[in-house]
Amino acid sequence: MADKKINVKYCVLLPIVLAVTIFLWAVPTSFFGIEALTIVQQRVIALFAFAALMWIFEIIPNWTTSILVIVLSLLTVSDKGLGFLCYPEAGKLIPYANIMAAFADPVVMLFLGGFTLAIMAQKYCLDVTLAKALLKPFGHKPRWVLLGFLLVIAIFSMFMSNTATAAMMLALLAPVLAVLPADDKGKVGLALSIPVAANLGGIGTTIGTPPNATAVRFLSQAGIEVSFAQWAAHMIPYVLVMIFIAWLLLQAFFPFKTKELILKIPKGQVKKDWKSYTVWITFFLTLLLWATESITKINSNIVALIPLAVFTATGIFTKDDIKEINWNVLWLVAGGFALGTDLQQTGLAEVLINAIPFGTLPVLLVFVIAGLVCYFLSNFISNSATAALLIPILIVVAMGMSDPAAANNSAFMALGGTHAMIIFVATCASIAMVLPISTPPNAIASSTGMVQTKDMAKVGIIIGLIGFVLGYLWLTVIFPFK
Repeated sequence: MADKKINVKYCVLLPIVLAVTIFLWAVPTSFFGIEALTIVQQRVIALFAFAALMWIFEIIPNWTTSILVIVLSLLTVSDKGLGFLCYPEAGKLIPYANIMAAFADPVVMLFLGGFTLAIMAQKYCLDVTLAKALLKPFGHKPRWVLLGFLLVIAIFSMFMSNTATAAMMLALLAPVLAVLPADDKGKVGLALSIPVAANLGGIGTTIGTPPNATAVRFLSQAGIEVSFAQWAAHMIPYVLVMIFIAWLLLQAFFPFKTKELILKIPKGQVKKDWKSYTVWITFFLTLLLWATESITKINSNIVALIPLAVFTATGIFTKDDIKEINWNVLWLVAGGFALGTDLQQTGLAEVLINAIPFGTLPVLLVFVIAGLVCYFLSNFISNSATAALLIPILIVVAMGMSDPAAANNSAFMALGGTHAMIIFVATCASIAMVLPISTPPNAIASSTGMVQTKDMAKVGIIIGLIGFVLGYLWLTVIFPFK
């Protein structure tokens, strides 16, 4: 059976991927119907299709696809690539160092710190102790434990970085996964609870995720103030509804075989020495700094390196522990960031957005297309970058339609006006979670080794579709901003 799958991958799927990639690379730029498209941007479209299909089909391990994307980007769209391809007339080339910088992106460093925390938490039984305490109110039934994870992660994500939340929860998930049998499908649901809840939870507050802050900033510049309390009052109920839907969905797709889930702390492993106290203090200090980022102004990516510095300097984290880090996940994420750099720095993302005539479309179509574009791009580049690209354009469109003299003013205002459009787009950025590279929490779920890309895509697409429709109805009909 395994040989048959390999044959299908290499004899059927790989030729399809290569054929699509070569076609998109070789056709004239006029084929795409975008007047401003350059040859370099066309190559990025081909790389984009290649990466997406390779990640979806998993013809080779996802992290190796990421390495390929980085190398191919350096060779074909960078300023130090192949001379006969990388010439100024082909379009805007990317400084090669910017592509290589994907390996040391701040979020990659956050992952490194998060993995360090998880390894040390497991080594000193901090993970079991905290998991028991946080999940105690939800009892021992696996389905309620799953709900507990979803709610705890969502709440944390409302007030601190989604990636930091996911990195922290990875440490608490490990002992729960260890209790379940290897053939229990519920493990997949638990692993997916990290990205699902982290991505959805961030929607709940203005500080939950960068797209929310971007939306609030541009609304404010347009003379529309949205307070923290207003946003939370409208969007936390939406988050809770989506969490409940996600809970039902994860149970349906990945039912638990185990009837009871009891966490036990191994005897003799809880030590009361200086190393244990150092791990505990550092863990909670890191958590506190993550949670108070808006007060301390210390970026969560920088905070993540504090435990790495403390543990290595004190000798608690040794050269043997370094081998436990999921380097393949770091490379996977780096490939996603490199692809995002290609899209942004060649100007392709902006060209694609500007090619859509938002100002001449019917109001309903503007909502739908804006949301779909944001959702699609956010699956491949950071949701922060997507919001930063799209919202400045849409705020101009929205203000034009909100003018009483505009022909479509009444239809626009009936759908919630500028509030609804801009906040809907920010929400669409957060519900994009189809691939391991779509968001850092997705990559963290992938690092557990429990989740296949097809499972993540299946859940991500369904939650994205439900979140899209419900988000639109929520902001225009059910609970619009007044």
